[in-house]
Amino acid sequence: MKGELRKPASVNAILLIGIFTFVFLGAEYLFVNMISLSVTEGKTVIAQNYALGASAVGFFLYPAMERWVGRRYKSALTFILALGAIICTFIVQQHISYAATMAAGMMLFLLLGVFGSAVHYLAAVTIDGDKVLARLAGIAYALGILLQYANNNLVNLEVAEAAFLSVFLAALSLLVIRARQASRSRIEMSETAAVSSKPAEDISLTRKKRTAGVMLALLVVLMACVFSTLDNAVTLRHASGTDIGQWPRLLLAFSGLAAGFVFDIRKRKYMGLIMYCVMMMSVLSIVVLNLGAPFLIGLVVFYLSSGFFVVFFTASFMELSRHMRLPSLWAGMGRAANNLCAFTVSGVSMMLTQSGIAAVMIASLILFVLVSVAFIGAGLFRLPSTVGEREAIQAGLAAAAAPTPEEVQAEFISRSGLTPREEEVLRAVTADERPLKQVADDLGISLRMVQRHLTSIYSKTDTQTRAGLTRAFFGK
Repeated sequence: MKGELRKPASVNAILLIGIFTFVFLGAEYLFVNMISLSVTEGKTVIAQNYALGASAVGFFLYPAMERWVGRRYKSALTFILALGAIICTFIVQQHISYAATMAAGMMLFLLLGVFGSAVHYLAAVTIDGDKVLARLAGIAYALGILLQYANNNLVNLEVAEAAFLSVFLAALSLLVIRARQASRSRIEMSETAAVSSKPAEDISLTRKKRTAGVMLALLVVLMACVFSTLDNAVTLRHASGTDIGQWPRLLLAFSGLAAGFVFDIRKRKYMGLIMYCVMMMSVLSIVVLNLGAPFLIGLVVFYLSSGFFVVFFTASFMELSRHMRLPSLWAGMGRAANNLCAFTVSGVSMMLTQSGIAAVMIASLILFVLVSVAFIGAGLFRLPSTVGEREAIQAGLAAAAAPTPEEVQAEFISRSGLTPREEEVLRAVTADERPLKQVADDLGISLRMVQRHLTSIYSKTDTQTRAGLTRAFFGK
């Protein structure tokens, strides 16, 4: 298991998600600080939720950009978007006026949403296997929180804070470009799958996957209502002058790490049940806070439960995206659904936070019931009761998750580190038993060049014959 986390693909995925988490949360912290200089606490919370809504739009824009922007332009577009985000960060930091800060903030979070969607998609595409998916998400989240903690507590000037965020934004854009180039074959395969037609017998399976995705998104939205209410209560205190960037925030890193290791037990069989218990604790904390409990208690509960929630929806949707026709849309759906919920329920959540205990208790009870129903509907409560049933379920999951021939070939090419020309030669020599001279003529290159490429392919794939190479390429 530890070896899985040390693989270059896993390390890159951790850096992608971790740096994005830091940049996003750091930008949110800076934006709230700047907006609070002009408006009341309540309006500050509303402005924050508008920014989260803008980021959700960015999450939904990225799949279209990934599909329609040409390969040669994607790197340049990534740099342009990063530059735009950096400019917006400094406009927010300058706080020229309320209107300018709001406009720059909306654009900043729109661009961060695009980056967030790209990050989750590339991480899901590049990592090998899913045995440590939750741990990967937990480590990445903890990394982002620790970077934000250092930024909030060691950097005292807003301009230096903005500069720190900008440096990491630039680094994030480089990581995105690198990850896209390193996994070109896998990405192209997923893009092809997204536009290809499905056989008639696969239609029902596709519908089941889509239904599972929608149910999971609904569950995240309902749980986000709970955490959004807690977040608004914390933000109100932040806007009024209470510092929330001190030691309790480290609990987010701890809970993220703990969630990753706990969720991965028995291949995430109990992840749903564990998350349900955490969510129930959060609902109770909303009631306790409104009964007059110390703010620190609510802050600790919020941070502990939020780490579990983030790792839950990150790992769930990254895993789900591998089985969907449009993985670039589904990989970051958890964060998008969470942010969209924060935007849509901000008004209601604010009213609840400022209402009497009776209204809070009624709303909490309703949310608890709805979330419970969603958990059941998503099938996250059902545990195999017999050995036979467990084996049947495992067999079904293995069959559903079995890689297609295209996926096997793409994995073989990626693992071997073949160049585009070597890939072309590989596909030609394994397609049939044509003589190499004919292969060379069909490719428009010399026989000597084909032989040279083939020798290199043998070396990289640890094969010695054309027949052995063919068997390895097709996974036989």
